[in-house]
Amino acid sequence: MINRREFARIGTLVVGNLMALALAVPGVAYLLDPLRRGSRASAFRELARLSPLKVGVPLAVPVVEAREDAWVKYPPEPVGLVWLIRQPEQAKERVIAFTAECPHLGCAINLSGDGKSFLCPCHTSAFKFDGTPLNQVPPRGMDRLDVSLSDDADPTVKVKFERFRTQSEERIPLG
Repeated sequence: MINRREFARIGTLVVGNLMALALAVPGVAYLLDPLRRGSRASAFRELARLSPLKVGVPLAVPVVEAREDAWVKYPPEPVGLVWLIRQPEQAKERVIAFTAECPHLGCAINLSGDGKSFLCPCHTSAFKFDGTPLNQVPPRGMDRLDVSLSDDADPTVKVKFERFRTQSEERIPLG
């Protein structure tokens, strides 16, 4: 038979363990939250329709995303820029896409004044429309992105938007 002292000790242990469990559950949920959410980095984003793109003419398209940081939800805002170039009908790929971030120091890549190449104004990195460098400034060519087209009559251009490490000869994705 249990006396009062043993009953109080067991009761204290049970209540203490229940309180510890009640505090541990939110802590574990907080630590596992990034795994539960997954990553948007690997998702294809709809950026444009194919019909407005002209063959061989680059079009800059912003990548817009709603972000969430801990408990704060931000409205949709631009998180990057992508250059889309429609290819001729006989080409293997109908559209190619490049990130508009220079692989040299991460500055924004624009069209050159004559509209026949890409140019980074920070240190005059220059690129052809196929992404190859025209001078020795950048460590590699422009970073090409994966493209997918929907099966509609007027296909939607979807791009897997990623950022890559700058000042590196290798194309290394950033987390």
